[in-house]
Amino acid sequence: MSATAPYAGPSPIRRPVAAAALLAALVSLVFGLLLAGAGPASAHAALTGSDPQDGAVVDTAPKEVTLSFSEAIAVGDDSIRVLDPSGKRADTEAEPRDLSEGSTVRYGVALHSGLPDGTYTVAWQAISADSHPISGAFTFSIGAPSETTVALPSQEAGGGPVGVVYDIARYAAYGGFVLLVGGSAFVLICWRGGASALPMQRLVVRGWLTLTAATLVMLLLRNPYTGSGKFADAFDLAGLQSVLDTKPGAALVSRLLLLGAAALFIAVLFGTYARREDEQERKDLTFGLAVGGGVVAAGIAATWAMSEHASTGIQASIAMPVDVAHLLAVAAWLGGLASLLVALYRTPDIGSASVRRFSAVAFGSVVVLAATGIYQSWRQVGSWSALTGTRYGQLLIIKVALIAVLLAVAWFSRRWTGRLTDTSVISSGAGAASSGAEEEDAATEPGNTAPAAPDEASDDVAPERAAQLARQRAVLTATKKKRIRDADPERSGLRRSVLAEAAVAVVLLAVTTMLTSTEPGRTEEEAAGGATAATAPAAGGPVNLSMPFDTGGRNGKGTVRIDIDPGRTGSNDLHVWIDGSDGEPMDVPELKLALTLESKDIGPLPVAPDRLAEGHWTASGVQIPMAGDWKIDVTVRTSDIDQVTIDKNAKIG
Repeated sequence: MSATAPYAGPSPIRRPVAAAALLAALVSLVFGLLLAGAGPASAHAALTGSDPQDGAVVDTAPKEVTLSFSEAIAVGDDSIRVLDPSGKRADTEAEPRDLSEGSTVRYGVALHSGLPDGTYTVAWQAISADSHPISGAFTFSIGAPSETTVALPSQEAGGGPVGVVYDIARYAAYGGFVLLVGGSAFVLICWRGGASALPMQRLVVRGWLTLTAATLVMLLLRNPYTGSGKFADAFDLAGLQSVLDTKPGAALVSRLLLLGAAALFIAVLFGTYARREDEQERKDLTFGLAVGGGVVAAGIAATWAMSEHASTGIQASIAMPVDVAHLLAVAAWLGGLASLLVALYRTPDIGSASVRRFSAVAFGSVVVLAATGIYQSWRQVGSWSALTGTRYGQLLIIKVALIAVLLAVAWFSRRWTGRLTDTSVISSGAGAASSGAEEEDAATEPGNTAPAAPDEASDDVAPERAAQLARQRAVLTATKKKRIRDADPERSGLRRSVLAEAAVAVVLLAVTTMLTSTEPGRTEEEAAGGATAATAPAAGGPVNLSMPFDTGGRNGKGTVRIDIDPGRTGSNDLHVWIDGSDGEPMDVPELKLALTLESKDIGPLPVAPDRLAEGHWTASGVQIPMAGDWKIDVTVRTSDIDQVTIDKNAKIG
């Protein structure tokens, strides 16, 4: 076939359906895989310590139990519960006391007096400053460990069926925002004629409906999502009232109010604006819509920025407006891309000038994304080790890789855009102007029952029949324009490349949404004690400790020997030997260590050594963030119920 041979390719009706089916299948596959592997959302705040510590055995009953966290949290009446071995409440059931000082976040609950010996369970649940629920549990013993009937909760906060539905709503909300804002911007900036195109109106309206429905679902499920995990509590008025008093609840309500203003914007854009014919009036209305729509779009974006990761951590006052700009750039690029795809497949009238204008908008969006993304990456990751060693950092690497792929595909789209002409549109218009004989040919084609156009001077045609004939002529004209459009190789090539861009964009948007619910790498490393290591190792020497222990059970006596080499700030190798009472190597079912620098309120930093040989455990790369008098806690368990925690101080660095 020659290069100039007219070839329309597959049916113009089947191709949009196939493209839509491909995108729907890709969306379902990607979101299904992500939700299946994501599990409960990771939280920004993390438990950094407790008193008594996990697994500790204390001689006398403490007056209260305290928990320390890496970030600010919101607590309720039952956020911290202490249960005795029989499962009864051992705390006074009062609201946890805020014991925070300076940068230290600590909460405590008072215990009943005269508690008997045994193993007690501490179960806690709270909401971190970036709106994600967190929970956990640990045990300590008074006098000596004992059996307990308390079963530790197997489901984390934010998990279960409620968590799955809530996460789906979060994904849908971002998708709806992208279509609503990006589609509206595409019509106002790139293709004003799209205001009269029904497919463009449907795209934007569906974006609005998706975002509105997802926001309502999130608002109703917020109480069970952060609490009981039961769908029935979605309509608990007291729980809903408590949600409205929180920062995430206020953000969701604000989003609903802004979506009301967005509905008015859509009505004007696809109503008054689409019908306006005077060029000056249309230009004035364009300016008003751009200003009003920009304010509403920025406000909706701010409901995320002011309630999630950007609102907490370092430089929050800078991070929130940066996050708003980042979200708007994402919507302009990816939402505009979806709009261009719809325009290329569902409308015959979009011209090359509109495509080139979108190319310029996309380039500007990429520049904004690069600038804001670099800042956000530094703020949320902070180090190369966090970039490669945390889930947040790994997702960020995947996101950058997807952006690179998207830009590569966009380069091909720009090549097709440069070769695109309006010949097909012009020729289709000329064909419509001289369609008399062509319509007669079309009417005589097999299966086409449309009659020829009647003589305009004839008085024998009823108005209803004339309207029917006019609709038939319009259908024939549209079909002819689509055939001519689809025969344009440049336009077909652009449609294919834009479809590929949209496919990559779906995956990119899913990964971006996952990032918003994943604990930032900087926080994860700080909670683990690895992000504040000194830039240069301080002078020091190997640390050698020897600590006797007695778990109180059979064969429960022995000695723990610890070597820390080189015994200074930075990375260290740790060796632990356990000798029995007879001086021979002794194996135990469980061994745990933790390091605490109480003078700087750092830790406990957990260390999980690996068994190397009988009675010998080792751990490499143990990070000591700064020099000081470190307390080293060692928990030894010699049977199912016999364990003890011992400690000793050591000068490091």
